[in-house]
Amino acid sequence: MASEGRGGVKEELGTRRLVREAVARLEPYVPLEPAERQAAAVGLPVERVIKLDLNENPYGCSLRVQEALAAFDRFHLYPDPEGRAVRERVAAYTELPAERILLGNGADELIDLLYLLTIDPGDEVVIAPPTFGEYKARAELFGARVVEAPRRADFGLDMEALERAVTPRTRLITLVSPNNPTGNAASTEQLVRLLRLGPLVVLDEAYAEFADRTALPLAKEFDNLVVLRTFSKWAGLAGLRVGYGVFPAELMPHLWKVKPVFNVNAAALAAVEATFEDMAYLRSTIVRIKVERGRLYRQLRKLNLLHPYPSQGNFLLCRVLRGDAPTIVARLAELGVMVRGYGGGALADCIRITVGRPEDTDTLLKALMAIAERL
Repeated sequence: MASEGRGGVKEELGTRRLVREAVARLEPYVPLEPAERQAAAVGLPVERVIKLDLNENPYGCSLRVQEALAAFDRFHLYPDPEGRAVRERVAAYTELPAERILLGNGADELIDLLYLLTIDPGDEVVIAPPTFGEYKARAELFGARVVEAPRRADFGLDMEALERAVTPRTRLITLVSPNNPTGNAASTEQLVRLLRLGPLVVLDEAYAEFADRTALPLAKEFDNLVVLRTFSKWAGLAGLRVGYGVFPAELMPHLWKVKPVFNVNAAALAAVEATFEDMAYLRSTIVRIKVERGRLYRQLRKLNLLHPYPSQGNFLLCRVLRGDAPTIVARLAELGVMVRGYGGGALADCIRITVGRPEDTDTLLKALMAIAERL
C-alpha cells in the first residue's frame, strides 16, 4: 500500500522500510525450548525430563541465594547502577582491581557493549569457528565484517590462520576458552601470541571454573585483553542473567558511557553477593561436575555410538558414529533426555551433552544403549 506524501510523492506504508539492512539480513537465533514445552512435545511429565542441553548447573545455586532473595525487601527501589558491592567481591575473586570490572545483564550484554564501543561499519572482527555463535551474529548487527579463521580438525586453534586474518581494520579477536561447543581451551602461549598482534583480544571464559587454566593473570600484563565471565554456569544463576568483564583501564570510562544505567537487577546483585558467601558449596559442586565429566567421557567411549571429545567445560561434544545426530537427539528426547544437536559444517553429526548428576549420567547411558541396540 502507498499514500500521498508531501508534494504529492507516494510514500510506502508499513514499518519494514525502517528496519536496518544489517538487522533484516540477520539470521534469527532459535533458542531451545524450556523444560515444560520439551516435556509436552514428547508427552512426558516435566519431572521426567533431564535437561542436558543448555550447560546449566544441575546442582543449582547456593541455598544462601534462595534465602537472600526470600528476605530481600527492596525490589521497589532501583539497584546500585555501578554494582559496587558485587564488583568488590569480584575483584577479590579475580585478584584484579574493581575499577577494571563491569557487570552485565549476562555476558551477552557485555559483548554488545564492546561492539558498541569499538565497531564502526566496515571494521573487522576475527572469530575462530566453530564457536559461540553470538560473536559473529552480534558483530554483523553492528556493521562489522566478520573474518573467520576456522579451527583445525581436532578443534584446536589454527594460529597461522588467526594471524593471517588480522589486518589494519581488525578491531577485535574474539575467542571462547574453554570453547563452546568443543570444550578445548586456548593455551597461555597461544593467547600471548595473539595479544602481541595488537588488536583487542576478547576472551570469553564462561566455563573457566571447570578448566585447569585462566587468562586472568595476563590481564595484569597486557592492556589489550578483555576477559568475560558469567555466574550462569558454575554458580547456578543462569535464570538471573548476570556476568562480568575485566577490561583494560583505558576503556572503562567509555564503557560507563554506553552501559545502560540500571542494567543488572537487584535480585541478581543480591544473588551474587550470597554466592560469594557460600564458596565452599560452589567449589564442591564444581568438583562433582568435573569428576562426573570424566566418568561420562569414559563411559561414552565404551559405547561405540558416540565419539566424545576431551573437554574442560561442563559439557562434552560428541560426534555420532552410528546413525545421525538428529535421530539420536530425537530418540533421546522421546526417552526424556534433552541434548543439543548441531547442523552442518565442522559440527555435522555432532551433539553436545551437558554434564549432569551421576543419576542423570546413568539415565543417559541407559537411553543411549537402548538406541544403540536399535541401530
